[in-house]
Amino acid sequence: MKKAEVKFENITKKFNETVAVDSVSCNFEAGTLTTLLGPSGCGKTTSLRIIAGLERATSGKILVDNEDVTLLPATDRDVSMVFQSYALFPHMSVIENVSYGLKMINVKKEEYTEKALETLKLVNLEGYENRMPSELSGGQQQRVAVARAIVLEPKVLLFDEPLSNLDAKLRRQVREDIREIQQKLGVTTIYVTHDQEEALAISDKVIVMNKAVIAQEGSPKDLYNFPTNKFVANFIGDANVVKAEIVNKQSNSYELKLAEMNIKIESDKDLKNSVSVALRPEKIRIETTNNDNCIHASINNASFVGSSYQYILNSKIGKLYVISGDTSNPFKVGEEVFLSLDEKDVKVLND
Repeated sequence: MKKAEVKFENITKKFNETVAVDSVSCNFEAGTLTTLLGPSGCGKTTSLRIIAGLERATSGKILVDNEDVTLLPATDRDVSMVFQSYALFPHMSVIENVSYGLKMINVKKEEYTEKALETLKLVNLEGYENRMPSELSGGQQQRVAVARAIVLEPKVLLFDEPLSNLDAKLRRQVREDIREIQQKLGVTTIYVTHDQEEALAISDKVIVMNKAVIAQEGSPKDLYNFPTNKFVANFIGDANVVKAEIVNKQSNSYELKLAEMNIKIESDKDLKNSVSVALRPEKIRIETTNNDNCIHASINNASFVGSSYQYILNSKIGKLYVISGDTSNPFKVGEEVFLSLDEKDVKVLND
């Protein structure tokens, strides 16, 4: 399978007066899986369609393998797309669906049949070649759609919200299948979703989009552990975004006050007076004993969700959402408690 780097250079797309993508520049590294993540209307699907050639950029350049493809039609881009709706031909068998693209480019029958059978094996659908789409489950239909895309050996493989029609358990299974196939083939893959868990689970890199621009990009771990703004902190996982007062500053060292708790952090930013910080719910510890440096709180709500308890607590810095893995000794609603956390788990945001 060919590997190609995809580059966006100041890509803008307007629909009349609406700016769907606003001067976006980014790289999709060769052989990796990059996810475009964000809420509806953020520009992620439009960006994908621009790569596919299904939309034309208003301005800017798209490079595939250092070739400018901005004005090339979709048919000349060596790119395959897997759609949300699967888009299988209902009157064709599985093997006819998979081999359709090869047939269209005049590959010989013996060759395209053999190639289609090999590809069905790759997506774990060996023995399904003569079935009709209506005889398959949603997950199987999605795998046929993947097989139809990869049988063409494209330079770039595109996925547009491919799992949104599947139930939760099947979604997990099919996303693992997609990741496994991508790694096996080493094909450059660009994947669009609004589901942050899906994005974290399968990606080498995630590009978070909001309001037609990139909010932040990086590895799943970096985005989760080091969000730079409120939007990313809230969109990737859950976060308590609260205000902290700066009570002391010495060069790059700051002392922050969070309710009754004092915290020392290092930052090369010039922080003034107060800052927004993100606290991950699983990083906050709930304790029954008061130590010298903790936040006083009371339990407002407690929910058992199987592997953990989820709590909403009242505190001087507002309501806090906390996840505790201790399911044997839950806290009671109304109980007075004390919250502590490690200084490294306090993330200062840019906004």
